[in-house]
Amino acid sequence: MATLSELHELGGQSPWLDNLRRDWIKSGELARWVHDGIRGVTSNPTIFQRAMTSSDAYHEQLRTLVADGVDLEDSYWRLVISDIVDAASVLAPVYENSNGEDGYVSVEVSPELANDTQATIDAARKLHAQINQPNVMIKVPATAEGIPAIETLTAEGINVNITLIFSLARYGEVMAAYLNGLEAATGDLSKIRSVASFFVSRVDTEVDARLAQIAPPDTELYGQAAVAQAKLAYGLFQQAFDTSRWQALAALGANKQRPLWASTSTKNPAYADTLYVDALIGPESVNTLPESTIAAFLDHGTIARTIDTDLAAAENTFEKLEALGISFADVANKLEIDGVDSFKKSFSDVLDTLQGVRQSFL
Repeated sequence: MATLSELHELGGQSPWLDNLRRDWIKSGELARWVHDGIRGVTSNPTIFQRAMTSSDAYHEQLRTLVADGVDLEDSYWRLVISDIVDAASVLAPVYENSNGEDGYVSVEVSPELANDTQATIDAARKLHAQINQPNVMIKVPATAEGIPAIETLTAEGINVNITLIFSLARYGEVMAAYLNGLEAATGDLSKIRSVASFFVSRVDTEVDARLAQIAPPDTELYGQAAVAQAKLAYGLFQQAFDTSRWQALAALGANKQRPLWASTSTKNPAYADTLYVDALIGPESVNTLPESTIAAFLDHGTIARTIDTDLAAAENTFEKLEALGISFADVANKLEIDGVDSFKKSFSDVLDTLQGVRQSFL
């Protein structure tokens, strides 16, 4: 039986909660999560869509916004910012006690901007200024257009959580953008923090579906791609932050951009429900977990350094899948498009719901 605190203390990994709800903030539930070892919180348009459409916790503030003549989309962002500021207050002690390593709340720019570099930069700057809390990260999708935004925002001293990373190649670009940004920064490098959110379970879902078209159902390759790719990504992280270039930045106080394992709930019931926790534990990493995965881990998870074990097997898995005709570049491209589209739909759906509630107040 493992605990979240042990995951950090023994495994060197920071457990973050992959959910946020206003009623949790108000009731003290979020504070209880933090007491039990949660060291950060991530949100996205889908999380806010679920939160705002499953309860009336937002109606009081929305009613005031309607009375003040605030338009629909601005109302949404004011609701979001209110939650982020309040959650950041709950996490502030973690931020302070960890010297700024943890204690962050992440909020994503509009998914409608995922393919517009300048609009992403402008939206991130605006959110950063409106929230005005040191322990908040602005989430930017790791699209081709997002890469230069990461560099610019990092140079300006804005903490960035890069989301929707699905490939080793794109991950390399993300780390390079962070390093470029640090080198261009003029402020205190020690105040800049970043995580790179590498998505996991969705990779297995897509690769397994492709395997089913070309391989027998009993092949050993099912359910292997995601962990193998994450292990190789961790290797890239170790290489990128073990160079003379990095040492020069570290001497100026710079912090490593930690890899964050996202999408860690097991989608296939045939696989262990702690698969994407137990197999990806290692120092200087983050795992953002939904409640169901946390419950499973607390019940029967194990703590051991696993992220950089069996690397030869991980490379072999990649080679075998590619030999079967499964292109990881194509898998990543599809998952990136699907991920952006999914967030766009959640964003549209929540606006539609809020509009209906607004109408009832008129």
